[in-house]
Parts: sequence; C-alpha cells; structure tokens
Amino acid sequence: MDINKLILDIAGLAGGGVIIVTAGYFLVRPDIHRYLRLKSAEVKKEERPQLLMLRLQAHERLILFIERINPTNLLIRLHYQGISLADMQSILLNEIRFEYQHNVAQQLYVSPLIWDVVSKLKEDTLAMINNAVRNLPADAEGVDLSKKILQHMAASAENPYDLTLTLIKKDIQELF
Repeated sequence: MDINKLILDIAGLAGGGVIIVTAGYFLVRPDIHRYLRLKSAEVKKEERPQLLMLRLQAHERLILFIERINPTNLLIRLHYQGISLADMQSILLNEIRFEYQHNVAQQLYVSPLIWDVVSKLKEDTLAMINNAVRNLPADAEGVDLSKKILQHMAASAENPYDLTLTLIKKDIQELF
C-alpha cells in the first residue's frame, strides 16, 4: 500500500472528524450554557435563605458591637472604683479593639458603606477617649475620664452611635 495515500486518507478522516466535532460543539453550546445558567440559578436560589440569615446575623453583631462601644454602656460595664486614669484608658481602648477584632469578619456580609461607618465610629471612639485623657491633669483618676467622656457625649448635637444604628436598621430593611 502506498504510504502517501494512507497519510492522505488519515488526514482526510481526521479533518472531517474535526469539522464534525466543531460543528457539533457550536450546535450544542447554547444548550450547555443554558443548562449551566439554570443550574447556577438553582444553587443561588437554595443559598439565598442561608445568605440572608448570615447577613442578618452580621447586622445583629454590628448592632451589639455599637452598643458595647457606646461610651455610656462601656463606662458602666468597665468602671472600677479607684482605678487610675492610665488603667482606665488602657481598659477602654483594649475593650474597643477586642470587640472590633471579634466582629471584623462581619464585613463580608454587610455593605461597604456600613462597614466603613462602623470602622469610623470605632476610630472616633478611640480618638475621643485619647483626647479626653489629654485634656485631663496628670493626677486625674478613671472616674474623671468617665465624666469627661460623658460630658463630651452630652455636648454632641447628634449621637453618632444612634445615627450608626439607624443606618444599619435601614440597611436591614433593604434586605426585604
């Protein structure tokens, strides 16, 4: 048998096979894409209740975080009689940082705006405590820091903690 004829026959069959497979792919491709889209939609539909639950839990955790770092609640929870100014400052700052670190993963389930506002509120709270310490004499005590912080809160026209809570509640309402 002639080798050239054999190679030409194999090439012809291979070329024909490639053409048939390519034509079949382009004929079936829309159906494959439609099937994958429907399958993906089914998975998303099944995951929606779970995702909604996680988002609601994240909002709940952030509300608790805001309530816990609100100076009114924070000072009541962490004030000890006769504590020094430096110790009180350290306890307050550490508690706020701990609470924040404990809730940092919640940013996955809330909008970037909500997370930015919560992060800014944390930073503002830390700054408020540090500024209050700077404005106190060196011989002041922890109770003086508490008074200074509460005076600052009372002098504020709007409570940033309440504003943040309102923003989170509006975000929750948009989920439904």
